Amino acid sequence: MNSRPVPGSSSGLKKRFWTEASVTEDMGEFGVALDGRPVRLPGGTPLRVSSRALAEALAEEWSRAGRDDVERRFGPLDLPLTRITGTMIERVAPDRLHSIRTLMEYGKNDALCYWTDEGGALAERQEAELGPWLTWSATRLGADLIKTTGLMPVTQPPEALGRLEATLIATSDADLAGLGVAVPALGSLVLGLALMEGALSVDEAVSLTTLDEQVQMARWGEDSALLDRIATIAADLSDAVRFMTLAR
Repeated sequence: MNSRPVPGSSSGLKKRFWTEASVTEDMGEFGVALDGRPVRLPGGTPLRVSSRALAEALAEEWSRAGRDDVERRFGPLDLPLTRITGTMIERVAPDRLHSIRTLMEYGKNDALCYWTDEGGALAERQEAELGPWLTWSATRLGADLIKTTGLMPVTQPPEALGRLEATLIATSDADLAGLGVAVPALGSLVLGLALMEGALSVDEAVSLTTLDEQVQMARWGEDSALLDRIATIAADLSDAVRFMTLAR
């Protein structure tokens, strides 16, 4: 049976070539078929997951892609869950260590630890809103991170970094793939882990990671570029959380 590959990561749009997307099941795993032909990922790996709920969401994503476009075109932005699933299957699963090392770079330079040195409204909000998550990191994860002000880098204690790494090692492939989207959007491994555990909502996470933008707009008025940035972060976090939830 012929298979259709998932579109690559290029920005070019492709034309919809199928009528129906459906869920398939084989030996306890679930996939997506387009007009009966199973979807394969860019590396040639079959798109198969262990969660029926995730497979149904993937099939619905493919069912919608390009459907309402006049020219029946679609692109990677139409398939966010498929993109994260592909990362899980073709990148995370074959080399978990690479994924963990990449995420740990955010832990070593966690944005949660870098506060303004100028005082004012931003400093007050950081103290009130970011401070509790440093405490959460210490109490829940065992990672007591050091905060700093300004742009001077701070070296985090090896013990704290070791606890963060241990948390990632114990994390599933699906959650590592979700963190691979959420953590760069947040600039923070700690906030990404809080999001993964459900200790932090998407709206709360967006607010925490855009304190600077919020303070700027409160002072100078709304800025379309900042609003677009906030919207992009919100979309990325929503996709990551939805994927991690469906994959469980």
